[in-house]
Amino acid sequence: MNLSGRGVGLSLIASLLFALVPGYVGLLAPLDGVQVFAQRVLWSIPMVLLLVALGRQGGVLWAALRRLRHEPRLVAALPVAALLIGVQWGLFLWAPLVGRMLEVSLGYFLLPLVMVLCGRLFYGERLRPLQRIAVACALLGVAHELWLTQAFSWLTLATALGYPPYFMLRRWMGLDALSGFFLEMLLLAPLAIWLILHYGPDQVFVLAPQLWWLLPGLGLLGTLAFAAMMASSRLLPLGVFGILSYVEPVLLFGVAVLLLGETFAPAQLWTYAPIWLAVLLTGWDSGRLLHRQARRIEPVDH
Repeated sequence: MNLSGRGVGLSLIASLLFALVPGYVGLLAPLDGVQVFAQRVLWSIPMVLLLVALGRQGGVLWAALRRLRHEPRLVAALPVAALLIGVQWGLFLWAPLVGRMLEVSLGYFLLPLVMVLCGRLFYGERLRPLQRIAVACALLGVAHELWLTQAFSWLTLATALGYPPYFMLRRWMGLDALSGFFLEMLLLAPLAIWLILHYGPDQVFVLAPQLWWLLPGLGLLGTLAFAAMMASSRLLPLGVFGILSYVEPVLLFGVAVLLLGETFAPAQLWTYAPIWLAVLLTGWDSGRLLHRQARRIEPVDH
């Protein structure tokens, strides 16, 4: 499988794993959103090291650490990357606590279109005809959601505009998915420890002993999802990666309606149907491209 095929596969795996997180977090009572964030950061560190050991990627991680000694620009960029991802995680967990999740959700609808635009402006990426149709379909769905919710705010903008600089910075840094994630979590660890010590519930593991195995599971699930997403973002053009990121909200929609029992208003069909079509068109286009590339490298019989 070539790099494009691997990128599509990793993007789909990441979306599937991220879609499992909301249901998993529901098992973590009595922890609130802030404590889930802090625990996720801390448990991600040993889970990354476990994946590095299982994948025999210790040399890759060590090479990334050596780069920090010789590349001051990388040392300066890492805190920025950690801040960007920390803010996004924080907004995602803070919004439901103050009744503003709708605004964040709209930001995630806009995010893929912003990434397509960034790919065009900063990397000169050109979309193939089917991809252009997919973008138009996604734009139609987002426009309907804007009209339906009337919820365009600073929080929506922060969500939509926050991730593209992060992905672009990570591309520039040239770190592999696990090494970059590990270093970012190390930088966020002091904040996570402070949140747990000052705001965490007392004797939480006595009150809920199942957290001893649920929290490592959250760290592993989040690490696998994030590593797959970051690896995909480096293998795919930013525009294609942006369109494929619509798979996650589509899957989250299915989880919310089918598993969590949330209601689905008929008017929302005009939001989701064009986005589902955009995802299908992108997958079809990627499949056609992979098929043509496979035919070009087939051995010739003599």
